[in-house]
Amino acid sequence: MSPRTGTSIDNPLRRLIGMSATNNPNPVRGGRFREEPSAIMERINASVDFDRQLAPYDIAGSRAHASMLAATGILSVADNDAIQEGLDRIAREIEEGTMTWDPALEDVHMNIEARLAELIGEPARRLHTARSRNDQVATDLRLWLRDHLDHLDDALTRLQESLIVQAERHAASVMPGMTHLQPAQPVTFGHHMLAYVEMFGRDRGRLKDCRRRMNESPLGAAALAGTSFPVDREATAASLGFDRPAANSMDAVSDRDFCLEFLAAGAIIGVHLSRLAEELVLWTSPTFGFVRLPDSLTTGSSIMPQKRNADAAELVRGKAGRLTGALVSLLTVLKGLPMTYGKDMQEDKEPLFDAAATLMLVIPATAAMIGGMTVDTQAMRARTDDGFVTATDLADWLVREKGLAFREAHHTTGRLVALAEEKGCDLASLPLDAMRRVDDRLDASVRQVLTIDASVASRASPGGTAPQRVAEAAEEARRRYLA
Repeated sequence: MSPRTGTSIDNPLRRLIGMSATNNPNPVRGGRFREEPSAIMERINASVDFDRQLAPYDIAGSRAHASMLAATGILSVADNDAIQEGLDRIAREIEEGTMTWDPALEDVHMNIEARLAELIGEPARRLHTARSRNDQVATDLRLWLRDHLDHLDDALTRLQESLIVQAERHAASVMPGMTHLQPAQPVTFGHHMLAYVEMFGRDRGRLKDCRRRMNESPLGAAALAGTSFPVDREATAASLGFDRPAANSMDAVSDRDFCLEFLAAGAIIGVHLSRLAEELVLWTSPTFGFVRLPDSLTTGSSIMPQKRNADAAELVRGKAGRLTGALVSLLTVLKGLPMTYGKDMQEDKEPLFDAAATLMLVIPATAAMIGGMTVDTQAMRARTDDGFVTATDLADWLVREKGLAFREAHHTTGRLVALAEEKGCDLASLPLDAMRRVDDRLDASVRQVLTIDASVASRASPGGTAPQRVAEAAEEARRRYLA
């Protein structure tokens, strides 16, 4: 039967690996072994169930490699033509879902090579000239990650856009700014949204740095020492869109820094998304009531009919642990490996693939929540009455208008807060004579700084929460991140 059924091997594959019908069918074991791999060895060794998503990149790498071999005279033009036609057909089969994957062939690379042998016969045996699976998989993985970095950058851009739209819409919508989850100073909701725009902007920068550093081609490094064939590594690097060939053949096959760098950036993105998701959970609760998510992004309860849960936000928050775990997993795999390649490195793919898939789920989910939420500006403004949020404005006024040292002004303001708390009113409602008993330098003009709107408007320093500053910052964010 065909090797594509996973039961036995046919003549084309035997021809590929140069074996007789009685030899071991595994092309990697070749003539070295007298026994078949055990069932448990096949199971632990196989990676095709997850690494077959590298197939389009493996085909791209093989195309470039074969073309280079023909251009340098290592491979005949006829063989290259046959290989290119065979790879075209395999690409169509993969796209149409008719390609059958055989775990006995271990991985995506040998499955494609075996299928190529079925299709074109003898020329398929020559494709692996001057190449090892070590540089092959390293190349495929970089090509795969490069594409996914571009997709993730697009997704983060869309998330930033949704945040900027809300910032523009609510540049003057007042809310309590928090520290320690306690009311601190009044800010605008637009200012709060723009804080996340900056976070995700740094995340995009980390992904771009990762892409720039990883964009070197391992192809031609072979197993670890390079090759004795006169290969043109510059040509294969250019044809695959790499900036240059990797400088050292040992490093080229052993380097997984690009995976770690991506997973580290992904873990940080997960943390940023989790922080935003936590605020959405808080803000959508009746205790806060600041925002409402669309029905399409919330769920109910199996027993409590009144419930309306922000489960999308909770799941985004929860998946931060998954992203952090992927980073820790690969760090642990790599930490004790000697140069160059070890089969341990097969463990690089599952955390990498899972992290990318997770990010491509949670980033758009967050963008949908931000874009679809309704903001209750009245509820937010009402909560600025809690916690004496204009106390800092009072302290600043004492410094600016009455010449007090800030620490003295801080102490005086603290006494006034205690007095207001005792009387059950806010600072703006304290009788002037009561305020003057604390400090007789206070006068009626102090009330100008004790209103919420005056407080917010006064924070006009660059990067501050004054509505005009927020509107300007939103416009600038559009130029920096969305142009």
